[in-house]
Amino acid sequence: MTIKQLSIFVENKAGTVAQITQSIADAGVSIRALSVADTQEFGILRLIVNDVEKAKEALSKNDCVVSITKVIGVEIPDVAGGLSEVLQLMSQNNINVEYLYAFITISGKHAYVVLRVEDNEKAAKILTENGVKLVTQENIDNL
Repeated sequence: MTIKQLSIFVENKAGTVAQITQSIADAGVSIRALSVADTQEFGILRLIVNDVEKAKEALSKNDCVVSITKVIGVEIPDVAGGLSEVLQLMSQNNINVEYLYAFITISGKHAYVVLRVEDNEKAAKILTENGVKLVTQENIDNL
């Protein structure tokens, strides 16, 4: 079970991210989570949105280089050690986590964590077998 993440190539200059987020807003799409990995000249903006296809279309029309990546979303109790338990499961099962980022849900009782791993199916199986609730695309769309 995966969710879709937008990955956008971004020049590292003033106003670029503002233009991207405005394009998404103009399309009526809400950003649920984001992460930026950057260097001096460029970066990758990663977004979880409530309508991936609409956002991708809007960005493509504005000449953005954008791709869709399947990632794992997990629901983690908002308590000390919640994230560590999930990461220990990944480590114990030799699943490399390439990157991750998190956001708090409206209820404030748990966080959603986005994980990019080598093998989504293997990770999803291990997580669900160990009682970790996976986040669906529907969960994201309905936030």
